[in-house]
Amino acid sequence: MRKLKEMFMMNIRQYAMMVALLFIVLLFQYLTDGVLLRPLNLTNIIQQNGYILILAIGMLLCILTGNIDLSVGSVAAFVGAVGGTLMTVWKWPVIPSILVCLALGVLIGCWQGFWIAYFRIPAFIVTLAGMLCFRGLTLVMLKGQTLAPMPDLFRTLFTTFIPDVLGGEGLNHTALAIVGALLLAFAFFELRDRRNKQAYGFEVAPLPFWMLKILLIASVVTAFTYQLARHRGIPMVLVLLGALVLIYSFITRKTVFGRHVYAFGGNEKAAKLSGIDTNKVFFLVYANMGLMAAVAGLAFMGRLNAASPVAGVNFELDAIGACFIGGASASGGIGTVTGAIIGGLIMGVLNNGMSIVGVSIDWQQVVKGLVLLAAVAFDVYTKKKTAK
Repeated sequence: MRKLKEMFMMNIRQYAMMVALLFIVLLFQYLTDGVLLRPLNLTNIIQQNGYILILAIGMLLCILTGNIDLSVGSVAAFVGAVGGTLMTVWKWPVIPSILVCLALGVLIGCWQGFWIAYFRIPAFIVTLAGMLCFRGLTLVMLKGQTLAPMPDLFRTLFTTFIPDVLGGEGLNHTALAIVGALLLAFAFFELRDRRNKQAYGFEVAPLPFWMLKILLIASVVTAFTYQLARHRGIPMVLVLLGALVLIYSFITRKTVFGRHVYAFGGNEKAAKLSGIDTNKVFFLVYANMGLMAAVAGLAFMGRLNAASPVAGVNFELDAIGACFIGGASASGGIGTVTGAIIGGLIMGVLNNGMSIVGVSIDWQQVVKGLVLLAAVAFDVYTKKKTAK
């Protein structure tokens, strides 16, 4: 029990947010008379929040260094404007247009990272300037007009669903088969990780509790997938998001660069004295943020089926809020990709649930602000408790 208590206290913020997400889902499932978890509405939640969750993954790395990026919404809008111009005005093929947009996002991230990492201009100032510049460039490029529609292939890549090649009727069997295979792979890798930790003398949870955790995760994911399978299956944006979660979870947990990012956020001076090129880490974090903003911009343009001059408004605030609600620390060095996704889902379910109930957009902003404040206050409180 002592070991379990210690493990719980080390991860109290993330566990608390999981419980909060479950509570919010159950609350709105009751308040909406079951509408929240209907297959069509679940699909809407994913498509409405996919681009925010993509931004939150990139924003997490910035927050791990103790900084934020205020420009991501404007960068996403600018990349969308460029992509829309290439595909609808200049009639470029879809794939080259997407590659240009991704390269542009990386270039913008490198530009901002250069000033932040090597000139040590505060990230807040550099990205605030970027927010203003790229919002203005978006308006200049689109001339205040919306470009639509996007080519069929582009819409297919970002707004359609994985086809049911197994030929289910009324239930997407392919979706269930894919998720079943992924859950088996997840259990295998979790078991291997547990055995590796035991081999090196690390403390692990007792086997019954570990098995209970795997079963709970599998049950929730299976129930979620079953609801999606009752509609049209797995949306392409969920496939993209899932791939990004796996990639960035691996980067942050298993790679040298990931450890360097955490070390940077924990204590930059100590990280530098230990031989870490902190300038390079700082630069790469913001270059990556530019890439993620470009991906989010393309995903949002796919959902709208248009390049809009007002795209990306307040995206940065939602992404930052998702990370902090999901357990990231404002002082840096603490946070996980999974936590950022949980935080983003809390925000998304709150938005969706309050909209169904009929809460006005004004009060929705108030509730989201209070939730963010409560999450950060909880973080400060738990830090003080553990320090004692």
